[in-house]
Amino acid sequence: MKLRKRRLCAATGVVLGALTALAALPPAAVASPHPGGHPPTARRALPLGPAGLPERRTTTTLQPGVTLTRIVRGNAEDPALHWTVEVSIPGGDTSPDPDAPPTALKDRASADELAAELRRDGFEARVEEVTTPATADYRGGTLGWRVRIGTFDSQTAATAERTRLRAAGYSGSAVYTGWDGAATDRGPWHVDVLTIDPRTFRGTLDASYGPDLENRETTSALAASAAATAAVNAGFFVLDPRAGAPGDPAGVGVYDGRLLSEPVAGRPARPALVVHDDGRRTEIARLTWQGRIATRAASLPLNGVNRVPGLIRNCGGSAGDTPTSLPLHDVTCTNPDELVAFTPDYGGRTPGGEGMEAVLDAHERVVELRSPRGGTIPRGGSSVQATGERVADLTATARVGERLRVSATLLDDRGRRMSTSPGTDIVNAGPELVRDGRVHVTPATDGMVHPGDPSWYYGWVHKRNPRTVAGVDAAGRTVLVTADGRSTDSLGLSIGESAEVARSLGLRDAVNLDGGGSTTMVAEGAVLNSPSDAAGERPVGDALLILPHRHRTRS
Repeated sequence: MKLRKRRLCAATGVVLGALTALAALPPAAVASPHPGGHPPTARRALPLGPAGLPERRTTTTLQPGVTLTRIVRGNAEDPALHWTVEVSIPGGDTSPDPDAPPTALKDRASADELAAELRRDGFEARVEEVTTPATADYRGGTLGWRVRIGTFDSQTAATAERTRLRAAGYSGSAVYTGWDGAATDRGPWHVDVLTIDPRTFRGTLDASYGPDLENRETTSALAASAAATAAVNAGFFVLDPRAGAPGDPAGVGVYDGRLLSEPVAGRPARPALVVHDDGRRTEIARLTWQGRIATRAASLPLNGVNRVPGLIRNCGGSAGDTPTSLPLHDVTCTNPDELVAFTPDYGGRTPGGEGMEAVLDAHERVVELRSPRGGTIPRGGSSVQATGERVADLTATARVGERLRVSATLLDDRGRRMSTSPGTDIVNAGPELVRDGRVHVTPATDGMVHPGDPSWYYGWVHKRNPRTVAGVDAAGRTVLVTADGRSTDSLGLSIGESAEVARSLGLRDAVNLDGGGSTTMVAEGAVLNSPSDAAGERPVGDALLILPHRHRTRS
């Protein structure tokens, strides 16, 4: 096993506290010449705002083959930007997911009607059309119309107007116009870039989910537990307990070459980031899977691996799922009739509830059939849970004392079996950003276009947010990028801007990882960026770690 399987200890907090000096220093104080020439991030200015904006880059070497480049672009103050109140039903105030975008866009007639009502009640309301650029698989154009009130110099003034708005029976949120994504905005932007050059890298590039899949840890805690030189947050995960087990990957998760969470399937499947311990052969892949349980006499298809039966976060599961079996991001699809396999990696106990569970020992022999389902798994063993109509299937197949083989196989976009080694890790992602050196953004394919809900696209894709991006350049270097957002000190990136930034950094292929409040970069024990959650750094499902030494993996 790798270091990820070790329990977090109290001593990890000492590491973080002792090494925060790096984050406290201004970029110039930690800069050093880049040995062996320019890093890939020095190729051209970031394509953000008008040409000619000031841009400062500082690069430091963290370990052989690993550089950190910190980029600050734009002006500290843009007089064209201001605060305003967007009249809407905020998704983040009552949702357990603070990244849930507000319901902000309406058709023109509805927006005009609402604005007229607001004016009658004494508010300075206006209606604005929102248009979005086309992508590789989405036509773009008019998303809808938003209603806003006032122009304010400060967040405090905008918040006071929001309070007055709510007292009048409306709902709204204070927003900064720099988050809208206008090409004329002058910044500022704060972007951090980790580059791993396999020609000189002698450490390990690793993905870690912590002690178990079903719980969350901060990126800094995961980094400290493994004594990592640097780290960024990785894939999407379950946050709301009503959507499954918080911390469980919401899509594919392969760790040490073992498939511990199934992909979000589709036509094609959602993209994923594939990395290897040695930092070589990083790629973006679209993967599906096949899972089965079998005895000598019978075979049954699996619906999932290490997730709460009946709840499919980000959808893209099996036929019969509601509302869809295709990818639909930030939506939890349901299916009452499922067969889900569990390994000890899931957690201390498997999920409880109605149904049947076959418990297997280390030799895949059935040692117990329990109903209701839920409980511990023998050391080295596994289990299979059935719900609804699948209970009868499992009951007819599993017999105490007999062997029940469980298999889960990854397939590439051509349906061929994808082999993984103990040094392979795969984290879920989406949408795709860059393909073969060209911008190639795929929100519709990857479930980021919600039919009948343009506000979701507006908040998640169109508007600027904190982002985490990963990819590989033409020289085979793995590049991990974070961009701060949701502040006046750093505007963040839209998905389209994320793609343009990735291409400007020289990435041949790139993909979007989890962002928003999850976006975190750690270097030498310190959190470098400014996570956007009010509570501070967000616990996440998994993280990508850069370790100073090579692992010796053992089964």
